[in-house]
Amino acid sequence: MRYSIIVPVYNRPDEVDELLESLCAQTLKDFEVIIVEDGSPIPCKDICDKYTELIDLKYFVKQNSGPGQSRNYGAERAQGEYLIVLDSDVVLPEGYLQAVEDELQRQPADAFGGPDKAHDSFTDTQKAISYSMTSFFTTGGIRGGKKKLDKFYPRSFNMGIRREVYMRLGGFSKMRFGEDIDFSIRIFDAGCSCRLFPEAWVWHKRRTDMRKFFKQVYNSGIARINLHKRHPGSMKIVHLLPMVFTVGVIALFLVACFGRIMMEYGNKEDFYQWYYLVIAALAPIILFSLIIFIDSAIRNKSMHIGMISIGAAFVQLTGYGFGFIEAWWKRCVLGQDEFQAFEKNFYN
Repeated sequence: MRYSIIVPVYNRPDEVDELLESLCAQTLKDFEVIIVEDGSPIPCKDICDKYTELIDLKYFVKQNSGPGQSRNYGAERAQGEYLIVLDSDVVLPEGYLQAVEDELQRQPADAFGGPDKAHDSFTDTQKAISYSMTSFFTTGGIRGGKKKLDKFYPRSFNMGIRREVYMRLGGFSKMRFGEDIDFSIRIFDAGCSCRLFPEAWVWHKRRTDMRKFFKQVYNSGIARINLHKRHPGSMKIVHLLPMVFTVGVIALFLVACFGRIMMEYGNKEDFYQWYYLVIAALAPIILFSLIIFIDSAIRNKSMHIGMISIGAAFVQLTGYGFGFIEAWWKRCVLGQDEFQAFEKNFYN
């Protein structure tokens, strides 16, 4: 068998239904699907039962241990030459597997990954979140596309690896978040080849509201420090940008608030001095918001999505930034280990 598609699932029967439907439509048929139910209170077995006669589908249930260990559970039961790991909230275009096959025939790779896009059926909020996570202006451009990258680190929403390499490296670690980047780093450290497959893209729903999105990127910020502690030297300048953005936005707002207070209660002769200070402090924030609005509105052909994208961009960058700062304080300043620092929100 050529491909084994492994999907860890937690409380997402509707999303699994859409994913399995898209897998039935694949033009390349040499694959099996392994669904691993990670202790979900809301299982998707009934959904899977609908597709057992249509595709080679295996359904497993295990105790909750997080997505990384669930992927390993599926990999141990897989038969394919290549393992493809997908998130349960993705949908595949019908040519996805053929695009993977074409790339592997053109140039073999030990591991690979592809980018993601927003589907027309997504809500405006989902499209705005997708824009934020893929836009050059929010550092999302490093996640994929057709750019030439020094190293491409596949993410677990769309990641493939030769089965022999997966098993030799021991699969995903027990990190609760950032386990996919940890795995990608170990793939490179082992001297394996890893490439971006630009045409092997997926539709990725991500989070459905801003609160869930904030939690996701907050945990990503924490994970970046944890990755730095595990893999010294893996931290790049681009990983610092959300933290710098967060601190900068807070500082500019404080300056603007101080200037506004002085306009109201300070010396009247200095009124315009404080007025221009407020304008100068808010100008970078307004300019950034305007850039996001214009770029998103053009890309999505919707001014409404452009407006929502402003909020999504600030949620993404500040959420990541706050998580990064908290993890830096706990791990690098206080010297706490990964479990001790984040037991409540990572390992409960």
